[in-house]
Amino acid sequence: MSFHIGAQKDQIADTVFISGDPLRAKFMAFKYLENVQCYSEVRGMYGYTGQYQGKRVSIQGTGMGLPSTSIYVNELIRDYGVKTLFRIGSCGSFQPDVKLRDLVLAMSASTDSNMNKMTFEGMDYAPSANFDLLVGAYQKAKELKLPIKVGPILSTDLFYQENPDSWKLWARYGVLAVEMESNCIYTLAAKYGVKSLTFLTVSDSLVTKESLSNQDRESSFDDMMTLALSMVP
Repeated sequence: MSFHIGAQKDQIADTVFISGDPLRAKFMAFKYLENVQCYSEVRGMYGYTGQYQGKRVSIQGTGMGLPSTSIYVNELIRDYGVKTLFRIGSCGSFQPDVKLRDLVLAMSASTDSNMNKMTFEGMDYAPSANFDLLVGAYQKAKELKLPIKVGPILSTDLFYQENPDSWKLWARYGVLAVEMESNCIYTLAAKYGVKSLTFLTVSDSLVTKESLSNQDRESSFDDMMTLALSMVP
């Protein structure tokens, strides 16, 4: 039993979907899974296990940001033997051709956080997705005719930046979008030798200043969740 999740070892599946928003984890579990069981409510970070098309999967809330996410990813892999991690989340677009409701597969995840510098003694580390999962998800999205983009993203520590134009530097170097968790997920997956992939839905654009309403976000996330669930091994 881990310190922050508190589940028994056999209560969590080998494949786990992680969401910064624990209520999104709850929504996804009860909308898509059968025979759902809640294995954790510690600190309000809901965790559920159920069946999707006969396959056993779990869904875990992690909270926002790299530090909170790293706690849950460490424990899921180290204490529960999780083999595959899929992040499902939202992002803000940095590019004019990455539009609201587009799906983004994160090929790699840069960061402005110091977490990796602390680990790698001041040096940079470039974490990336599992190649097989990335290619498979892209091909599946094309089959389903979903609006898909693939490329680098930014995992930031700051939601409210001191410099409102700081995103433009990242955009100039081809970064597609910004979120707050994937860098540590990819780093820890590499450390432990497991697979990971981030699926994102564009909920707002720093280019056009457009954003989705809460209702639009809920309906738009269905495509992302369906695509991610189709990748369960």
